[in-house]
Amino acid sequence: MDSLFNPYYLNIVVIVGIYVILSLGLNIITGFAGQVSLGHAAFYAIGAYGSAILALQGHLSFWLALPLAGALTWVAGILLGLPSLRVREDFLAIVTLGLGLIVQSLANNLKITGGSLGLGNIPQPMLFGKPMSQLSFTTMTWLFVALAVFVAQRALNSRVGRAWLAIREDELVADALGVNTTILKVLAFALGALYAGVAGSLYAHFTTFISADAFGFSESATVLSMIVLGGLGSIPGSILGAILLALAPEILRPLADYRMLIYGFLLVLMMRCRPQGLLGKSTVLRDKPRRWLKKGGLKRGLAGDKETH
Repeated sequence: MDSLFNPYYLNIVVIVGIYVILSLGLNIITGFAGQVSLGHAAFYAIGAYGSAILALQGHLSFWLALPLAGALTWVAGILLGLPSLRVREDFLAIVTLGLGLIVQSLANNLKITGGSLGLGNIPQPMLFGKPMSQLSFTTMTWLFVALAVFVAQRALNSRVGRAWLAIREDELVADALGVNTTILKVLAFALGALYAGVAGSLYAHFTTFISADAFGFSESATVLSMIVLGGLGSIPGSILGAILLALAPEILRPLADYRMLIYGFLLVLMMRCRPQGLLGKSTVLRDKPRRWLKKGGLKRGLAGDKETH
């Protein structure tokens, strides 16, 4: 069956799927909860290195390493999300940028991560006692994408999701109405980090080699560009933005000397003509939490206060 598909195209489809999961995770943090993050690659790196070390040093299979790496990034998201409680907007962006640089520096210098040489010979996933084929890995990756979309959609349509949108629009008003903004912001970081951890594990076991260079600020900026291009707070937008920007380097490969120039120009043009993104509906997302606030939805759903008569 694998012979029917070009391995080069399957490789691209896997990478696109990994970026879709990454962009969905960042959209939960930035698009839903309004917490600007420039260090999403830090969670990506923690998931990749965590899964690789568990497989190499702990001799665990991929099927055990991936959920453990996801749990590790969930905890990391809570710990790294705590600084977001006292800073906002531009200051939060600088804090997350610093955290991302710290994680990359640790990965580049610690012995357990292989230092600047990286980690190689990461075992491929096994299926029925045999290494998983490229087609099987591609299918598995997109099953994870489907699961990620389902969870994000359910979260957005839940009381927590509506509270995230309300926090994004006006955190002071949400806090005044009794919403526990502290827990909800940390929860957004934790869930977004979990997505990045799963993506990192898939990346590590697919490429079988990782190094700190793959998890720098440029990677965080790329994922942020994906959700901005697709539309903040839009799940279909996250998917479309990830697909477009992940494919852009391949499409523009014949113009290797100019592709970054074209890539940057298209982004600038996009922000000038449609700042809400390709599939973003800024007015709808802005009105929805406001209507909910007026109806007292936050008090009924999240405040936990006693009813007033």
